Amino acid sequence: MRHIPDVERRARIGQRHALAPWARVPDAEAATRAMTVLHATEPATVYLSLFARVGDLRVEDVDRVLYADRALVKQLAMRRTLFVFPRDLLPAALGSASARVATQLRTRLAKEIQAAGLAVDGAAWVDTACAGVLERLADGSELSAQALREQVPTLSGRITMAPGKSYGGEFPIAPRVLTQLGVEGLITRGRNGGHWRTSRPQWTLMSGWLGEAPARWPAEQGYAELVRRWLTTFGPGTVADLQWWLGGTGAAVRKALAAVDAVEVGLEGADSGWVLPGDEEPPATAAEGPWAALLPVLDPTVMGWKDRGFFLGEHAAALFDTNGNAGTTAWWNGRIVGCWVQDQDGVVEVRLLEKVPAAGRKALAVEAERLTDWLAGTRVSTVYPSPAMKPSWGGGGFTG
Repeated sequence: MRHIPDVERRARIGQRHALAPWARVPDAEAATRAMTVLHATEPATVYLSLFARVGDLRVEDVDRVLYADRALVKQLAMRRTLFVFPRDLLPAALGSASARVATQLRTRLAKEIQAAGLAVDGAAWVDTACAGVLERLADGSELSAQALREQVPTLSGRITMAPGKSYGGEFPIAPRVLTQLGVEGLITRGRNGGHWRTSRPQWTLMSGWLGEAPARWPAEQGYAELVRRWLTTFGPGTVADLQWWLGGTGAAVRKALAAVDAVEVGLEGADSGWVLPGDEEPPATAAEGPWAALLPVLDPTVMGWKDRGFFLGEHAAALFDTNGNAGTTAWWNGRIVGCWVQDQDGVVEVRLLEKVPAAGRKALAVEAERLTDWLAGTRVSTVYPSPAMKPSWGGGGFTG
């Protein structure tokens, strides 16, 4: 069994994740494929994740591939998270990870409807509401949640969630129904009705958006394809990493690993990991030199593994919120060494959490200037700021 040390795993990140300047890819679709999928919980993450990996990227390039070419498609899938998928990977997700989430959410929604007193039979209510949305969108319309709420009577209700909790309150039911139809792959988030930093999706039928209804692979086949692509991007990884990323079961992961003939390798620490056949050897990139990168909130590189110790070190408490959401990150040669923020004028500033050599500080300054120029004064906010991103942060004495 070959042993893959942490330093080699970090070298793979620079190359395979298209983060090192010499490894950047030519366009948004290639960058998405390099990462398997992109996190899209916050709309700005998609654009910033792509910018970090593409040598010359414009906002309109991302808009085109999402909304005109439709080679990339937003889909709720693993861990009830919204991702951007390469179009050809949708059948695998719809039959496996999305299907698993869809079943869970439909059962929960039916119970919430009954608890809220909107219907005695929650499941029947969900069926009726979903049918009403599909009927309204059958003419090819692209409509906002508000427009659908106004035009489909069933969607006008509200439900109380988590009474007495700080995050609870009364919420409209329409977004939950649209989410259900979305995770089932029946409708999709079409064109965005707002700025690229904001999420104002125009909902439309998936079959109309793509010209046909996507196929749905059997669950085992779908999981195997997701695992194959994950290993291409993130390998080596452990069963625990894959189970967390997929939001699935250990049994499903082990079946998928067997299906792709994954090869076991040794990792630093007690766990063993897995790679695809022929991927046991180290990448031939050491001569290219060290690299720096600035990644956005919830970037797929940061969120790709459950065990992030080999690149995160002791910085988890500073760079993740209490729910496990990653804030911005600053990287030097395969390790996270800090985060980045913007000042009132939109200038990107690096906040280091540890000492970085002069070459690293210089390289990070170059990336900060590159990102500042691209944003051109646009300030990007987030609902997932890490402690180190907050104005009150006082946990580090290092400067960028």
